[in-house]
Amino acid sequence: MFYVPLYLEGLRARPLLVFWLATLAQAAVWTLVPLVFYAAPPGALPEVLAVGHQLQLNGNFGPPLAYWLAEIAFRSAGLFGVYVLSQLCVIATYWCVFTLGRAIVGATHAAMAVLLMVGITVFTVPTPDFGPPILAMALWSAALLFYWRAAIENRREYWYALGGALALLLMTSDGALILFAALALVVAMTERGRAVARAPEPWIVLAGLIGFFCVHVYWLERSGITLLPALARLRGAGMAFGNTTAWLRLVVALLLAHAGLAVLVVLASGWPRTRAQPAPPVVRAPAPPDAATFVGCLALVPALLATIVTVLAGARFPVGGAAPLLVLSGLAVVVAAGRNVELHHQRILGYAWVGLLLVPALFIPTVIAVLPWTTGTELQVAQPASAMGRYFGDSFARRTGRSLAVVSGDEHLAELIALAAPSRPSVYFAADPGRSPWVSARDIRDKGAVIVWTAHGTNPTPPPEIKSRFPDLVPEVPHTFSRPVRGRQPPLLIGWGVIRPAAAPVAASPAAVSPPVSATR
Repeated sequence: MFYVPLYLEGLRARPLLVFWLATLAQAAVWTLVPLVFYAAPPGALPEVLAVGHQLQLNGNFGPPLAYWLAEIAFRSAGLFGVYVLSQLCVIATYWCVFTLGRAIVGATHAAMAVLLMVGITVFTVPTPDFGPPILAMALWSAALLFYWRAAIENRREYWYALGGALALLLMTSDGALILFAALALVVAMTERGRAVARAPEPWIVLAGLIGFFCVHVYWLERSGITLLPALARLRGAGMAFGNTTAWLRLVVALLLAHAGLAVLVVLASGWPRTRAQPAPPVVRAPAPPDAATFVGCLALVPALLATIVTVLAGARFPVGGAAPLLVLSGLAVVVAAGRNVELHHQRILGYAWVGLLLVPALFIPTVIAVLPWTTGTELQVAQPASAMGRYFGDSFARRTGRSLAVVSGDEHLAELIALAAPSRPSVYFAADPGRSPWVSARDIRDKGAVIVWTAHGTNPTPPPEIKSRFPDLVPEVPHTFSRPVRGRQPPLLIGWGVIRPAAAPVAASPAAVSPPVSATR
């Protein structure tokens, strides 16, 4: 007698329902976890919001679309809006993969491909850290779906949808040209792809994208992404070994991101062996011609090209982020598994999937609570951003009679304060002023600024580099902030000082303006 779990029956009978249950469950988990447990935004999100707050087109940080959308979401609903935006990108990615998979391998196998994506780290744990890679992931998956509709299914109206997705991708990701190159390679390799060159629509779309290409290259130059110095260094002795080592590290990192997927595949394939028989195989119809080539190439070639370009550019992480490179990994596994898929260890397989979804989410609050007591490590997401923003915004207003407009010094602290202060000040990147063209020396002189740094005692003297950059700075006594979980960590002391705006009113007496010694979230 076979034991068939409910999820497997659902895959056979209602694959669309299983898809939505799994996708919405993941989106709910990774919206609530950061909203409930993070005292400060994760990863590069403070920088994304600091840049997006300016709504500029200069491209100093690369293509700006993700920065703009993050700022719009933050103005609409705060950090909750940004976390929801990020999960909407994940949902859009999964939907495009499911729809593409349904056209290639059928609805049941397409749902299996999406379930496997929960085992790929970049689609779960880092997703609250919204930025260009998260948005590019959704746009690239949409572009793949539209290309299939247009080129393989010969639905010509989708060429224009493809053009729109590619234009938005050029406005989003540093790695857009890498993804373009991978798609062009597939077009050249497949018979159906070469045949589309005889239709007018692809050429119309390509002509419309020329302007976006030019602007994209301009943004890349402004953000400092260029391969020319790297190509010159290739002639140096010993570069081959270093480049190969760096490339292998990137490849291993991308493979390790598939660890959860590998666990699911190993369990489903029947290892370790047991006497229990697998459920009847999940059978599908034959895939369309060129489907295996399309999925296989676009699952492997973008990662290969991105890692090579990353090494040549001297970067540490894949250009454009890892998420867009892995959107077809689950579907590629399902296509490679063949028409008849036997699932072993069905009950354990279901528990493993739930574990991959919930264990990282449960691990995060555990780490936030335990790590400060065990190692004394400060976590970025546990910094009291709200308390810092309120304190420095109120202190500047009391001393000058004006709202805080500029904050600088330690970049990460400045970004948190800019995010949480009531007046939403601009961040001035003092170490590289060209990265913040929205603030000039005259702005600081006219509007004033708060300068912050990490202090290690009560001495108000700023670090030498800050003192040299801001000679008019009036330092204040470092302020102590309460941590959500202090543990064995020392008190969180933030050194700070004020640059008074021109013609600011005279400050009141210190007794009248000095805030309490500590602040809480």
